[in-house]
Formats: sequence, C-alpha cells, structure tokens
Amino acid sequence: MDDSKLGVSDRLLLAAINLISEKGYNGVTTQKIAAAAGLSEKTLFRHFGSKQKLLESAFDRFHYAEEMRKFFEEKLVWELEIDLLTVCRTYHEIMNRNRKLIQISTKDEAQLPGFKERILQHPLQLLEFLTDYFIGMAEKGKMICTNPRIQAFTFMMSQYGAFVNDLESGKNYPNIELETFMQESVKIFARAFST
Repeated sequence: MDDSKLGVSDRLLLAAINLISEKGYNGVTTQKIAAAAGLSEKTLFRHFGSKQKLLESAFDRFHYAEEMRKFFEEKLVWELEIDLLTVCRTYHEIMNRNRKLIQISTKDEAQLPGFKERILQHPLQLLEFLTDYFIGMAEKGKMICTNPRIQAFTFMMSQYGAFVNDLESGKNYPNIELETFMQESVKIFARAFST
C-alpha cells in the first residue's frame, strides 16, 4: 500500500509496527517512528501522546476482534463445516497480515504495563463468538455441544498453533500447506461434533 495515501494516524501506526517488530520496543524512539512515517515527533505526540499509546492504538486498530465480530454477525450460514472453514480462513488472513504486530505482542508484552490484558481481549472475544456460535448450533440441533467453551478453545488453539508455526510460509513444515491443514482440521472437528 502506498503510505503517502494513508492518513497521518495510519502512517504513524504502520511505521511503529515496522520499526518495533524489527528493533524491539526499547530499540525505537518516537523520533525514529515519526521520521519513518515522514512526520514530526510533535505530530506523533499530538495524535497519540506516547510511544506506548501509539503501540496500543496500533494493536486495537489492526488486530482481529472487530473483523471477526462482523463475520459472526453477518456471514454465518449455520452449517458447521462451511462456517468453521470461513472462520479459519478469516482468522489466518488477519493474523498473517498482522504477523509483525503479533510478534511485538509476544516479544515486548512484559515491558508494557497493561499490554498483556489488551492483547488477550482479542482471543477472548473470539472465544466468546465461537462459544455462542456452538451453543446456537446445538440449539438448532446441528452440533453436539458438551462443553461449548472448551470446544471453542480447542478449535482456536489448533488454528493459533498453525499460525505460530507459520504454515503459510511453508518453511517450518514444508509438506503441510495452510489451506490443507485448515480443511482437514475443520473436517475432523465437524465430524466429531456433528449430530
């Protein structure tokens, strides 16, 4: 994307993500972030107030909870295998697009007060969306739901494991493609919990 067409805030957010993912939170100054965005440090402070608030805003702006909420509100077809495969594809698309931000969150969370709680908001929201979906599927008689929260968590963790192991790049597991993994994991899960 052409950064010159982005608004001031997005230019600062993307510059922060790129620099902090490369050099770590403490390895980057607000001056360097502003310069990378083609802006002044004063502009950064006027928009965000501090480096931590800038990073928190980046996380809120680019992470997945809002996109996943829209999916669960607007795109469900109430067929387990179809919906779960779409959840997987949406999740991996967002997570891979935001890989640098995820790396920052896991690498620098200890240095940022309150950041771990902010990071957990997104998977916790996804857990709620999936849990509610499984309950809805059980109510429709389309799924066996013995413990919907644990079932949702188990499904999420399998997808998170695929993301962490970077199946999209094919480097860590050269003979396992992300799309094949998603299809197979959804089939296994759907088969196990179908009525």
